[in-house]
Amino acid sequence: MTIPSNLKVYETEAALQDYQLQKLNQMLIFASQFNEFYKEKLKNIRLPIHSKEDLSAIPFTLKSELANDQKQYPPFGKNHSYPETSYIRYHQTSGTSGKPLKVLDTEDSWNWWADCWLEVLKSSGTTKNDRLYLAFSFGPFIGFWAAYEAAKKAGTLVIPGGSMSSHERLNSMLDNEATILLCTPSYALHLAEVAEEIGIDLRLSSIRTIITAGEPGGSVPSTRQQIENLWGATPYDHVGMTEIGAYGYSCSEQTGIHVNESQFLIEIIDPETLQPTEPGKRGELVLTNLGRYGYPLIRYRTGDMVNNSTELCVCGNPYKFLPGGIIGRTDDMVIIRGVNIFPSSLEAIIREFPEIKEFRIIYYTEKEMDQVKVQIEASVDIASVLSTRFRERVGLRIKVENVDARLLPRFTMKARRVLDERVTNV
Repeated sequence: MTIPSNLKVYETEAALQDYQLQKLNQMLIFASQFNEFYKEKLKNIRLPIHSKEDLSAIPFTLKSELANDQKQYPPFGKNHSYPETSYIRYHQTSGTSGKPLKVLDTEDSWNWWADCWLEVLKSSGTTKNDRLYLAFSFGPFIGFWAAYEAAKKAGTLVIPGGSMSSHERLNSMLDNEATILLCTPSYALHLAEVAEEIGIDLRLSSIRTIITAGEPGGSVPSTRQQIENLWGATPYDHVGMTEIGAYGYSCSEQTGIHVNESQFLIEIIDPETLQPTEPGKRGELVLTNLGRYGYPLIRYRTGDMVNNSTELCVCGNPYKFLPGGIIGRTDDMVIIRGVNIFPSSLEAIIREFPEIKEFRIIYYTEKEMDQVKVQIEASVDIASVLSTRFRERVGLRIKVENVDARLLPRFTMKARRVLDERVTNV
């Protein structure tokens, strides 16, 4: 693995912590003076703070707060540190859990975004000798916009695939001998499905690296293995959020995610007690961006669940390592007959079966009890085998239904494979 260049600055953990504290205080003092949203949140905080432990006095930032702020002060809210005329970029969240959140960036903040994504490209070994294929259409979602900017900085040739069908994108990346593909994990699998239908063996293509983003699937071992088997290429995962930034990436070990601690301060808390989790425990990821002055977020509760570990990755990267990457989201978890269910935990089992082309998870109510079933498109009848695997690994009887080919939707961006049909008693 190529270690990101910014790691060379910090020879010891203490040096990194000192750097983070300096950057954090700069952000806190700036936001307390120039950002109307944070002026209120930080008004009773004595600055500068003297240690990471002092963070506990600073209130968390919630997505609901940002949404309410934009509702109260339309259209963009008060979390902007400069006059509107200073902003050059508009993006919005996917809106999967409500109304999309609007995010603006200044030129400096957008450049910061690109620098964060540049570390993602470096971690996958991307160089100026590569040809990078962007398999998505540009729009208001941040998607791979910043990846495009980062590729420009890296001197890498970018081949856009907007406004094309999946068939056309396959032909484009093959005809132009692209070496790196950027897309969601779901779309990488869908492209492989299309390639099989039209008789293309992707393992013979020039694609050697696939960088995925937008879904937890990129860190799910069985999903990652399927992608690697179908493409004959090495998958790398990236994690980020429109509102917080591109904060993490996988490495050659493919066992989890590194947090870019040069640009983000990380905490892992118990979502119930809001206290730091112990090493070895699962908790919610809390992040502070240290360089996005145009749209700062301080102690932002991401809703992403991760494993807290003090172990370093064997790749040599000293930054915080999250084994298994993003486990799921706090708002994705449901309790079915006393068992906590994350969609990603079901996907991890489903993707162990290459015969399954697509799937959907459905929560429903039967006889006043919440239930879960899984619909699959499979080339062979493996419903009973999959159901047994669920019972053994999850501890639940989960009904599995075979459905007709092409009945389930396909996704070019973030997949939405969960359907909640539960009856809520009022």
